[in-house]
Amino acid sequence: MEAAITGPIVRGTPAFHRTNLAMFAAGFVTFAQLYCVQPLMPIFAAEFGVTPAESSLAVSLTTAALAFTLVLAGSLSERYGRKRVMLLSLVASSLLTLATAAVASFDQLLVLRLVIGAALSGVPSVAMAYLGEEIAGNSVGLAIGLFIGGSAFGGMAGRLVCALLSDFANWRLGLAAIGSTGLISAAIFWRALPESRHFTGGAVRWGQQAMAVGRHLTERGLPFLFLTGFLQMGTFVTIYNYVGFRLLAPPFLLSQSLVGALFSVYLIGMAASAVTGSLADRFGRRKLLWITILVSLTGVELTRLDNIAAIVSGVAIVTIGFFGSHALCSSWVARRAQFARAQASSLYLFFYYMGSSVVGSLGGIVYARAGWDGVALGLVVLQLIALAIAVRLSVLVPLGPKLGENG
Repeated sequence: MEAAITGPIVRGTPAFHRTNLAMFAAGFVTFAQLYCVQPLMPIFAAEFGVTPAESSLAVSLTTAALAFTLVLAGSLSERYGRKRVMLLSLVASSLLTLATAAVASFDQLLVLRLVIGAALSGVPSVAMAYLGEEIAGNSVGLAIGLFIGGSAFGGMAGRLVCALLSDFANWRLGLAAIGSTGLISAAIFWRALPESRHFTGGAVRWGQQAMAVGRHLTERGLPFLFLTGFLQMGTFVTIYNYVGFRLLAPPFLLSQSLVGALFSVYLIGMAASAVTGSLADRFGRRKLLWITILVSLTGVELTRLDNIAAIVSGVAIVTIGFFGSHALCSSWVARRAQFARAQASSLYLFFYYMGSSVVGSLGGIVYARAGWDGVALGLVVLQLIALAIAVRLSVLVPLGPKLGENG
């Protein structure tokens, strides 16, 4: 009976629930594998004899590879279908994560992490394109918010599992657990996600793809959304990359398990993304984006205090602001792009993950030279730039309901 439905998927229907389950699982796998090594950075630095900045390559190389292959993955989904590309990405990345548990050197780990990033590229942009095509306009914000919520939960679970197992057993067991969980989540995704009803694959015309990218980069609003994703993701990843080094060192001297427990604040981010996405469907993105950035800015400032409660609160507040702004920007891109939506989503995520790679790695250099105060000051500057962009976007003339975007 469900197969006979031809209209957009609306909230409250079985198809909507199945879609959300599948996308939650996909988001979970992507972020669990992407950032499971983040709490292991101090361990890599000690075990392999590398600096904090060098240990951050286990994250930065993965996100860089993901960023540079997103547009290609989005284009391939135009030819071979959304669901098929996403499923292949989930299975391949999970198998590669299992392989990282057996590496003999840091160089081997980096090579595998690089390939994992490329393998994961078939999920994020294609998922947003699928939701933009298949979900009704008044429900897409909630659907994308729930996808990002799955990402938040996966990011938390991946980090927490690896941190705990590295303390009580070893980090290799943690990576093996993440890879195995990824395969289970991929099976859930395959069973639950409805086939595309409003998309028909065809031959990829690379010239047209390049023209579409150029048009997206010159559109009045999309480039500002891309840059906001870069700034927000860069800030978020830098906080999580180096807060562990700070808390493991004097005067705090926390254990690896306690530092790993800090990632449980991702649950707050999961709720924030879903709530913000739902509010965006009701009140509009332009009215909410600047608020989420102001929240992130406040959180960064709190982390500068030499107090455990303030640092934990600051990280939690940054998490709320980040996931809220990401839910708004990603759904705004999906709604504002009037053609080649997979390419528009890929461009947004290219800047988003490059923020993770570039700012995340530069943060390690700043941390080595100026400590946490230097890192926090740099992130405050980035948030002020993002706030100015959000104010600019708040007065952007919407395309209008007939074209599918009303801000």
